[in-house]
Formats: sequence, structure tokens, C-alpha cells
Amino acid sequence: MNKLAKRAWFTMVLCFTLILGLLTITVRYFLKGSDWVTFQSSPHVYSSSGVMDCGIITDRGGTLMLDSRNGRTFADDGTLRRAMLHLLGDNDGNITPALMQEYGDEMVGFDLLNGTYNGGKGSGEMQLTLSAEVQKAALNAMQGYKGTVGVYNYRTGEILCMVSSPNFDPADPPSYSWMDEHPDDYDGVYINRFLHSAYAPGSTFKLVTAAAALETIDGIAERRFYCEGSCEIAGETVVCNAVHGDISFEQALSQSCNVAFAQTAAELGASTLTKYAERIGITDSLAFDGLDTKRGNFKLDTRSDYEVGWAGVGQYTDQINPCQYMTYMGAIANGGQAASPYLVKEITFDGKEKYAAETKLLDRVLQPETAQELAEMMHYAVVNNYGEWYFSGLYAGAKSGTAQRGEGQTANALFAGFTQSDDYPLAFVVVLEGGGSGSSACTPVVRQVLDACIVAINNG
Repeated sequence: MNKLAKRAWFTMVLCFTLILGLLTITVRYFLKGSDWVTFQSSPHVYSSSGVMDCGIITDRGGTLMLDSRNGRTFADDGTLRRAMLHLLGDNDGNITPALMQEYGDEMVGFDLLNGTYNGGKGSGEMQLTLSAEVQKAALNAMQGYKGTVGVYNYRTGEILCMVSSPNFDPADPPSYSWMDEHPDDYDGVYINRFLHSAYAPGSTFKLVTAAAALETIDGIAERRFYCEGSCEIAGETVVCNAVHGDISFEQALSQSCNVAFAQTAAELGASTLTKYAERIGITDSLAFDGLDTKRGNFKLDTRSDYEVGWAGVGQYTDQINPCQYMTYMGAIANGGQAASPYLVKEITFDGKEKYAAETKLLDRVLQPETAQELAEMMHYAVVNNYGEWYFSGLYAGAKSGTAQRGEGQTANALFAGFTQSDDYPLAFVVVLEGGGSGSSACTPVVRQVLDACIVAINNG
């Protein structure tokens, strides 16, 4: 009897283990089935050469970007192929086509009951919010500089432009030996600088300091500063880019006065400035369409007034991610709260809608009155410093930045801003590595890209 009882208990344990295993597999299938099907080793989705057969990708106007139903065929235009490299990937797998992985089950045709359709050889069509013509205009305008250009609609979230450089033609890639022989040309070529880089912001960070001051220092908008070309803070010298004399807070932003903003930052203090950097999202990562942006940095270890002052002008250890900072421009233009960016507009499979994007708002970062006042200050800078002719006839606000690099290296040029228009509510960011002066290097890029954006929006 003891032997029979032991066998019975052993059999019951085996049965329980089998049932538990089946339940676990079933639950995981419902939760992870689409991920299993689109996993890179899946023979139902990937060819023997590791190419994902998942349909076609077009721009907002229907221009073909990629046909991957039978291998990978890229756009006819070489400039467009290079401009889309960091989103669509290359044939060697050095750059992952993240959008395909995120929406693979919609593209290949998969559901939990039927598995993959057409043997996994998808006929899905993904339409992006990007414009092919804007992508090409941005890459051409960069004139070979490393860096990035981004533009999005801060009311809907649609990204019209996302270009990263350096890049190469995925249909005619350089050999590894060629890249090794030309390291300067291909440094960081596999990195999407718009999403996965962080840059010293230079004076563009003064928009964070200005926001904190407008909300926490009474009468800051009416205050006047006196700049002699430098000032002393906590026994250390903060050097300005010019001798500005007697200026208002608005003029200090327009002329990018380090003296005024270092003094303002020291008055704000480390805790307040840190709070606003975090509220605005400098240290956060944005997530959309299966993509995650690199976090920026704002950290004050010693918290001396001198270091706080330099941090307030964007020259301490500050770093920003271009995509995230672009959304801050959108928040300034849109009353303190902007839409979350996205790239995938819709996906259809055999003519049936499988996915459609929806506008989602990010957290509010500024009070409406603060956003309006800051937007007016940025518009003042456009009118009195940068030149309205660079903004395609639209009401615009902007701030330039010149971020110093190592000894003997030309500074990075940055430019960020927005256009306020019912038809063209756009926020933009431009980074040109080694571009020098932010405004002189970047404003021609902004002009060409905004012109192309207007055409793309008018064409639907």
C-alpha cells in the first residue's frame, strides 16, 4: 500500500506539473505570442539571410521608403535612403529597424488564433508621419556636418523630420575597411543622434533657467542687468560673450548674456534649477513607437553658486537629448504642454486597418502664462537677433547655443525653437557638431527645412 500511495502521489505531482506548465505556456503565448513570431530567428518571418519579410513602409505622402516583402528594397532616391538609414536599418544588421520589431505582428499579419498570415510573408503597409522631401532637405542642408535635425507638430505629435548624420547609403554601403580608413567620416555612424545622443546644450539651456526664473522670482521680467563682459560669483569669474551694458531680462535672452543668466541661476539656487530641469524632462527618457530616447543630464554635486551659475547658462555638466528638447520647444509654444511625438501614422494589412496613431499629451511642464511670456521672449530674439526671414514667414521663437568642446575643437552649434501657426504648429531642433556659432550655422538649415515642411503639410 505504501508503494502504491507513493506512486499515486508521484503521478499527481507529475500531472500537476504538466498542467502548470501548459497553463504557463498558454498564458505566455497570449502575452508574448507576437514577440515570438517576430523574433529574429523565426523562420516564419525572416528569410535565411536574416531579412524580415514584413511589407512596405511609406512616408506621409505615399513615397516608398522600404519594400521588405521579398528581401529589402529601399527608395529610389539615394539621399532619401541615407536620410532614413537610422530608422529603417541596413542589410547587415548593424542598425536595427526598431519600427519593424515594434509593429512586426501588424506588419506580418499575426493573431493569436490564426498565427501568421500568408506563411508570414507580410503584406502590411506602414505609413510614417515623416516626409521624404523634408528628410532630403534636412540632410542636404546639413552640408556634411555630423549632428541631427528634428521637426514635429507639437499639437498632434507627428514627426515630420528626423535625420541623423553621419550615415551611408544602405543600398550601397561602404566596406568595413573603407570605414576603418576614414574614421572621422564615420564616427558614430550607427548611432541615431536624434534619439540616442545627448549634447551639451550651450545657451539653449537658458530657456530652462528663464522658465524657472519667470515662475519663482518676482519681477524678473522687469529687472535690468548690467554686463561688463564678466561678473564675479562666489569669488570666481563668469565670462560673457560680449559687453552688453544695461539690458532687460528679455534682451539678456536675445543676446545670450552669460552674466545675466549666471546671476539669475545663482539666485534660483541648485535645488530650484534642478527641480525645473527635471520637470521639463531633461533627465527623463521619452518612449514612443518602441523607441526610447537617451536621458539628458543635470547634476550639481557641489552646489556652489559659481557652478550653479555656469549650469544656468548651459556650460557645466548639462546635457540634453535633441528629441526631448524639441518637445520642450513645443510645450513653450503650446501653452506649457505638448503632444508626445510619434513616427507611425497607421498600419494596414490587406486594406484593413491594424493600427492608427492617437495624439497623446505629455505632462504639463510650464504654467500657461509662463509659456506665453517665454514664447514672446523667444520671438523677440527672432525679430531682433536671428532674423524673421529664416522662418518662412511664420511667427517664430528660437534660441541658439554654442557649446564648447575639447581644446582645439570647434564648438557645437545648436538651435531650437518653434513656429506658432494654426496651419504649421512646428517645434524644431538642430545640432551641428563642430558648426561653431549656433545661429549663423543653424538658421540656414532651419529655413530650408521649414520651407519643405510647409510644402509637405500643404500636400497632406
